[in-house]
Amino acid sequence: MSLYQLSKLLFELNRSEEAKQRFQVDPAAFASGYSLSEEERGALLEPDIGLLYVLGVNGQILMHYAALRGIEWSDYLQRMRDGVKQYGPVRAGIYAMTTSPDEKVAG
Repeated sequence: MSLYQLSKLLFELNRSEEAKQRFQVDPAAFASGYSLSEEERGALLEPDIGLLYVLGVNGQILMHYAALRGIEWSDYLQRMRDGVKQYGPVRAGIYAMTTSPDEKVAG
């Protein structure tokens, strides 16, 4: 997995108008400039917000990508929840899950 490359790509889209324009013209060509796994590339191009979250993309970066792709806030949150149900716990990054999604861990 290349979480760093995936996160870097999304960060670039968040920060650079030129990157956004290139992505909007040809998302696959833009993504080819980064070392992504097939799973990451597929999730990015779909876009599969739930899988991107489970792969470990930081939510602060991911929410901007969701907005860029026209995904409303409530739908974005639901897609992350659905991703955990469909693909399992977050695999990497700061959101890596050490408990099941249904387990209460505080309060």
